[in-house]
Amino acid sequence: MEFLSDYGLFLAKTATFVVAALLIIGMLASLGSRRRDHDGHIEVTALNERFEDWEEQIKSVVLDEASFKQERKAAQKKAKAERKAKKKSGEDEQPKPRLFVLDFDGDVKASDVEHLRHEISAVLTLAKDSDEVLVRLESAGGMVHSYGLAASQLARIRSHGIPLTVAVDRVAASGGYMMACIANTILAAPFAILGSIGVIAQLPNFHRLLKQHNVDFEMHTAGDYKRTLTVFGENTDEGRDKFREELEETHVLFKRFVAENRPQVNIEKVATGEVWYGTQALDENLVDVISTSDEYILQKRTACDLFEVKYVARKTLAEKVGVAAHGALDTVLGKWISRLSQRPLV
Repeated sequence: MEFLSDYGLFLAKTATFVVAALLIIGMLASLGSRRRDHDGHIEVTALNERFEDWEEQIKSVVLDEASFKQERKAAQKKAKAERKAKKKSGEDEQPKPRLFVLDFDGDVKASDVEHLRHEISAVLTLAKDSDEVLVRLESAGGMVHSYGLAASQLARIRSHGIPLTVAVDRVAASGGYMMACIANTILAAPFAILGSIGVIAQLPNFHRLLKQHNVDFEMHTAGDYKRTLTVFGENTDEGRDKFREELEETHVLFKRFVAENRPQVNIEKVATGEVWYGTQALDENLVDVISTSDEYILQKRTACDLFEVKYVARKTLAEKVGVAAHGALDTVLGKWISRLSQRPLV
């Protein structure tokens, strides 16, 4: 029994040390990324070429050698004939419209907005109204002011007269939907989760525990509502009422924002905090088309020049270790949250 007790204590100490180390590394990485945000660069990938390479690779394996060579020869002959016909007719070859593909993977703080803003600025230096921007969006929401900024970044695309399409393959809820509703067109996979047009705030209160152990907590403010609720002090009914009032005001602003950007929705019906799967969201006019981002891009392949645009921040070794540790911790927490969640799983 003594051995088990010592072993359990050792495991507890080890776990505490590991968690503390991960938190410290994560904070250092976060601070470092803020300081070095300007040290990044834009990477552009020509997706048409990528698809052509994949097609060639598949054909080289699936087709026999003679058929493969014959098909390549026929394709080259066709392309040459088209160029010759255009030259003979005196027509200038018109450039294809471009589809710029961006990604946004949102956390509670909408941290990815720091990359998104640079990607949008880069695209706007070149894009014309004949082009289009596709944002592959994934977010379950978070802080109101952070997602308000992220939505404003997408609004920059619309204000330049460039069509904006948002594709939701998994989830765009709450703040995520605040961003999505900016788009001219919203795509959603059949079982993507959308909506959650509501506001939530929660915090623990340790006042009774501190009082039980004769621990005093003091907080001094100037202004009646500088702090409505507190974690350690005694909360009042007046403070709770004011806090709820602020939540309702935020909800009203959220509903107004969605209604202005998607007037086709019945805002009072959908702004209950509920979520809908993709096909249900289509019925509620929360989305326009049931489609995955992959299918949409493939459909645009022949008509458009496709470019994936990413802002890549330069990271130090400490930041790389911090990101890896943070990812590992997120994976562990995600598994436990999934087990504890009451949402149906498939």
